[in-house]
Amino acid sequence: MNVSIKDLQVKDMGLGNNGIEVEVYDNQKKHRGDLIVAKGGVEWCPGRTRRGGGIKKSWEDFIACFE
Repeated sequence: MNVSIKDLQVKDMGLGNNGIEVEVYDNQKKHRGDLIVAKGGVEWCPGRTRRGGGIKKSWEDFIACFE
């Protein structure tokens, strides 16, 4: 996988409401989707899905997936 941050405008180390958007590509350079990490939680936007239309998880639900 090739993972990169779309836009990194860091003013401080905390995440704001908009957070950061991470682009995810597979090894054949096919765009898999975007991961948005924000203060309110995380959102996976598969393929060409736009922000707000993806699969959203609160931080509590996200952490529970891994515990």
